[in-house]
Amino acid sequence: MGQNIETLTKKPPAAGGRKAWSLQKGETLAGFLFVSPMLIGVSILVLIPIIATLVLGFADWNFVQGWEGIRWVGFQNFINLLEDEMFIRSVRNNIIFLLTVPIYMLVSMVLAILIDRYVYFKSYFKIAYFVPYVSMTVAVAVVWQVLFQPSYGPINEMLKAIGISDPPKWIADPNFALISIMMISIWISIGFNLIIYIAGLQSIPKDLYEAADIDGANGWTKFRRITFPLLSPTSFFLLVTGIISTFKVFDIIAVMTQGGPIGSTTMMVWYLYDTAFVNLKVGYASSIAVVLFLFVLLITLGQWFAQKKWVNY
Repeated sequence: MGQNIETLTKKPPAAGGRKAWSLQKGETLAGFLFVSPMLIGVSILVLIPIIATLVLGFADWNFVQGWEGIRWVGFQNFINLLEDEMFIRSVRNNIIFLLTVPIYMLVSMVLAILIDRYVYFKSYFKIAYFVPYVSMTVAVAVVWQVLFQPSYGPINEMLKAIGISDPPKWIADPNFALISIMMISIWISIGFNLIIYIAGLQSIPKDLYEAADIDGANGWTKFRRITFPLLSPTSFFLLVTGIISTFKVFDIIAVMTQGGPIGSTTMMVWYLYDTAFVNLKVGYASSIAVVLFLFVLLITLGQWFAQKKWVNY
């Protein structure tokens, strides 16, 4: 009798399983509903354009002609890139522009150490160096155009005052235009790198420096044995993001030089833009985008494998 009552009061296992499955299904559906706006946005604005770019890299297409104007040419666009002098120049300019990354990283690291350890009013200096990074590109470009003005600009006036009778024409001179853009990029980037380095310095345990002082280590030894190794993850992050950003340089060139004079400041992204939206060669521009992606991917992978030899986690 007792066994029959226990059997009657026991919940059927099938009903419990269906309820748990229904609850899990409802939670999954609710999760998809919450993330669906982001998924839709990423799909429309990122994934679909990437796939379209890869596909159009094998086509000759002027989008003014509509979809009927697509003509598939296979690898011909990529073959033409090898014979395109302007594209080769843009790649060379991008490689030269990479030199800005170690320069502003070194300057930022030195400034971060000085500000973190030897300077009062740290917040003021952080803000002062960070302002150029968050300033509008147009405003920055106007300021530097005035500074680089060949005839009466402050920089050339200062150079004349110290005895240089024929100073460079800077952004108006093909030999100095790229250097001028590099100087502006360094000036803009120091603030961001400075803030990240200061955060990295503040995460280093003070006990290590106290132990080094007890052992009689000088400042250079503490930097070489403590500061630099423990800042290596921060430096690796800034190196990767910095190199990627050099391949995306566009706004300062669009405002100041438009790739000139004589293509001396043409970068890969600017050449891509000029090819796609000025000359309306969308297929050829897509092949440039594919090559740009491969450059960034290979360089990033190279850094990722190389970091095992110098980054200390």
